[in-house]
Amino acid sequence: MKLGQVPDELASLRDCVRAGFLGPMSPPALLAAARGIRAYGPMGGLVGLSAARFPGRNAVLDEQGPVTFAELDAQSNALANSWRTLGLNAGDGVAILARNHRGFLQATFAAAKCGARVVLLNSDFSGPQIREVAGREGVDLLAFDEEYADALEGVAPRHGRWRTDEPVGDDTTAPPAPATRAKIVVLTSGTTGSPKGAPRSEPPGLTPVGAILDKVPFRSGRTVELCAPMFHSLGFAQAMLQIGLGNTLVLRRRFDPLATLRSLDTNAVDAMIVVPVMLQRMLDLGDEARADLDLSRLRIVFVAGSQLGAELATRAAAVLGPVLHNLYGSTEVAYATMATPEDLAAEPACVGRVMRGAVVRLLDADGHEVALGETGRIFVANTMQFDGYTSGETKTVIGGLMSSGDVGHFDAHGRLFVDGRDDEMIVSGGENVFPREIEELLELHPGVVEVAAIGVPDETFGQRLRVFVVRRDSALTEDDVKAHVKENLARYKVPRDVLFLDELPRNPTGKVLKRELAGR
Repeated sequence: MKLGQVPDELASLRDCVRAGFLGPMSPPALLAAARGIRAYGPMGGLVGLSAARFPGRNAVLDEQGPVTFAELDAQSNALANSWRTLGLNAGDGVAILARNHRGFLQATFAAAKCGARVVLLNSDFSGPQIREVAGREGVDLLAFDEEYADALEGVAPRHGRWRTDEPVGDDTTAPPAPATRAKIVVLTSGTTGSPKGAPRSEPPGLTPVGAILDKVPFRSGRTVELCAPMFHSLGFAQAMLQIGLGNTLVLRRRFDPLATLRSLDTNAVDAMIVVPVMLQRMLDLGDEARADLDLSRLRIVFVAGSQLGAELATRAAAVLGPVLHNLYGSTEVAYATMATPEDLAAEPACVGRVMRGAVVRLLDADGHEVALGETGRIFVANTMQFDGYTSGETKTVIGGLMSSGDVGHFDAHGRLFVDGRDDEMIVSGGENVFPREIEELLELHPGVVEVAAIGVPDETFGQRLRVFVVRRDSALTEDDVKAHVKENLARYKVPRDVLFLDELPRNPTGKVLKRELAGR
């Protein structure tokens, strides 16, 4: 541990104790938990930690019913032992292609207890994508949901395949400690190209956990509705955190906004983990859908994965109260800033202030820090940066700080605002235009549900701005959209083209697939 990290670790230890992540245990429970963490590392040992502390507490509520922490720990032991008999060794690749349910967690913890390299596959992948990623990432065993069986033709890992509704095995004894610790490989969203494998080692110390708990008041012994898919970095990280806290995860294979709303009431949910489009769809159900529900016990709505936006932040606060916490980061840089309810009340468009253990700098094209209020490329440093893509490539690094791929600016209060992607800037007639500014403006128009802006080639100006609009009001015209932008922004930011769609193409985490829009 570096000397500069000691204060962060001490502060994080305090926050972990306060949240209940760490707490008093009986000597036998303490010994069992310590053995599990020492043998399997944090990823494999977290479920054993909570099984030792809260054996009879529910770890999961899914469509099949409840699973206690003791049961989940035993099931992952049995599965790990079954896989070891097939020849799975430390360092081998285990791919998981599953939706949000107990089978995902059984497979994850089993793979971690084997010291495997755990590859999380996007549940929206087509057959060719699965085959391409499985071959590229070195998959030796595949855990999958039955619904994907047809798409797996030609995928034959050397240690076979395990369907998540199959028995886990009978030997529930703790498997021996693997020769190496498990690694996690999360795939990037692939919104502008092919998804890349982004491996990450286990966190060094408590600071990454404390950085979250410093900003978000998660507490042990609560119920958490985990809507974000667990194959994504947001859903996976939150699943691990909540398991470590001893919280009950409410999981659903497919997101259903009405079922989720009702679950918040019937399960007395304390915290909900969502991507912005999920929150939007819940709010779009209207007051009538919420009329008979008690949502007063919901203290936290944790949002990440894509741009939240001022309009949605304001609307959510009006309906749910001051419960919104918006994390800004990426698969590669992990975490950077967090907007608390107080931040969002003051500046709904911001992504908050820099989190503990992180450094955020805004740099110009020459690598120099920009002045306060000016837009620059966002660079981040923390102890959780990824290890470089499995292809051997990596993100741009300057002075130990890694590019997030975005551009933004800080205000005088230290709040960060994301102005757009650094590769989406449009140069039209010599003027720089960031699509996000136009998107934010049009999202506030009462006739607009959602919008995406991109640059397309133009013979005269080099590039021109094209916007895709989902209308709330069918009377909204192309001229209305252009006039609204002209009234509020510079003339060169007015879109040349306005196309109306029934919905924007999105991936499972809610990010707009602009590569698909570019072909329209």
